[in-house]
This record gives sequence, C-alpha cells and structure tokens, in this order.
Amino acid sequence: MPSPDVVAARVQGVLDIPLHRFLGVRLRDPAEPSAGIWFPVDDAAQNQAALLHGGVVYTLLDVAGFLALLPSLGDAEHAVTHDLSVSLLRPVRAGARVDVTGSVLRRGRAVAFLRSEATVDGVVVASGQVTKSVVPAG
Repeated sequence: MPSPDVVAARVQGVLDIPLHRFLGVRLRDPAEPSAGIWFPVDDAAQNQAALLHGGVVYTLLDVAGFLALLPSLGDAEHAVTHDLSVSLLRPVRAGARVDVTGSVLRRGRAVAFLRSEATVDGVVVASGQVTKSVVPAG
C-alpha cells in the first residue's frame, strides 16, 4: 500500500493530465480516489453526432482502473496499461454525467487484472477489461 503522500501525488498527477482537465474529469469522492471519476458529456467529450465519443470512454475506463489499483501499489511501484478491451453498450446524450468506476479482479506480482464500468443515472453504458503491468516507479 502506498503512503498517503504518494497516493495524493499520483491522484493529482492523473487529474493534472491535460486531456483529463480538458474533459472535465473529477473524482467521485475526493476522500476516496479509488471510488472512481465522473465527467460531463460537454463539447469536449462529444462526437459529430453530439453523443459521447467512444475514445473518451476508452480512456476514462482505463483511468478508473488505475485509480482502483492505486491502493494496492507500493511506493516503488507504478502500473502501465498493456491491454484494454471495451464494450460500448449504448449511446450517451450530450449533457449527461458519466460516472466511471473500476475494481481489481486480481493483483499479481507483475500483472493486475481490472474491470471498469461507465454508467449514466445508474445504467451501464460501457464496460472494460484492463490489464496493467506493475513496473518500478520512476
């Protein structure tokens, strides 16, 4: 488990990624980053049909998976994505709030298997399987 300072720095690092700021990503619970994120389907997250862009969903399912894994990483560990499989289940209208959560299915020494879901008003709109390699931090 990482120290509180390391967790805070890693979470802030995720939130400070320019793409995430541009998309309006926010923590669902600032006191518990592993609870996931949310974002609005505003202009930055829409495709030409004024629906949620699929690439945005892919990206943020990965982010939620990382945040779910974060409590199980040591101070000297980091995780990078090496596989991501997403199912887009239904379109999401402009103006919607999308909540994205992740869970750890299995954490091994060098690999972690995660599941993420995106929901709108409690309805699952996308789900993903994320595999991350656990690597030395730095």
